[in-house]
Amino acid sequence: MDAGIVTPKSAADALHVALATVAGCRLIISWNFKHIVHFQKIPLYRAVNVVKGYPEINIYSPLEVINYES
Repeated sequence: MDAGIVTPKSAADALHVALATVAGCRLIISWNFKHIVHFQKIPLYRAVNVVKGYPEINIYSPLEVINYES
């Protein structure tokens, strides 16, 4: 299924999300703000997962998950 979330040139980024999904990862942490940690693309990745029968995957930047408290 070509969901059109990324261009063919960036298909490896969509593959990254797909492989994490199929492997059962609950979240992805990435610095890739252009194609993965992207405000408009995250809901699209989640929608493809739901349509394909997989759970939604959470996608965050490292800055969103770092805990500086001790």
